[in-house]
Amino acid sequence: MPEKEIGEITHWYDKIGVAVVKLAGSLKVGDQIKVRRGDEEFDATIESMQIDHKDVQSAQKGDEAAIKLPQKSKEGAAIYLTK
Repeated sequence: MPEKEIGEITHWYDKIGVAVVKLAGSLKVGDQIKVRRGDEEFDATIESMQIDHKDVQSAQKGDEAAIKLPQKSKEGAAIYLTK
C-alpha cells in the first residue's frame, strides 16, 4: 500500500509523548503510520486514540485526535498511513 498523508501534528505534549493530529483522512486504532518532518521519520502503530479526552477506536477527516507516539515529534510533522 503506498503511503498516504492523512494528517499533521498541530501540538506535541513532551512529558506524556502525545501528539494532537489534525486529520485529512480517517485513522483507527491498529493502523500503522509513519511520522515525518524533514529528514526525521519513524514508524508507529496506533495503540490508543482520544478525541476530547475520550477514548475512541477511529477518527475521521477534520477531527483533531490525540495519539501516543513512541518517539519525540514536533508540530508540523506529517502523518502518513502505511498499512
